[in-house]
Amino acid sequence: MSFDLVVLAAQPDATDAEVRAMAEVCQGWHHPQGELDGRIVVFYESLRARYPDYPPRGDDSPWTDTPLSVGIDHVSMHMRFGQRATDALRLIDELARRHGLTIYDPQGGEVTRPDDARTPADTAMVALLEELRAPNP
Repeated sequence: MSFDLVVLAAQPDATDAEVRAMAEVCQGWHHPQGELDGRIVVFYESLRARYPDYPPRGDDSPWTDTPLSVGIDHVSMHMRFGQRATDALRLIDELARRHGLTIYDPQGGEVTRPDDARTPADTAMVALLEELRAPNP
């Protein structure tokens, strides 16, 4: 079981609809070319320093597909559920906030901006969500 997450170099005043549209373009075949956004470069390099997306990957790798999809203005990630992903999500959130990047969750359509307030995740709620999302044996 896995889920996707996209980190975007969206404009600070972009609406949720504009962020979603940007993410869709990033996932398509006709993504714009150009200069890499420096924030994306630093985010990606920092993330893969802890969680490499090329072999050798450690046993704690949160990725289900590698290498990560990187464009001029985004990093797309396919992640596993569980503790490996939880630790990686904390780092992704920290790096996105530090570098002024927006996080998009395509499963729920949720947009998280760098300045949005965060509340600590309730571990019991996270465990329940993982249990509910797990395939039935």
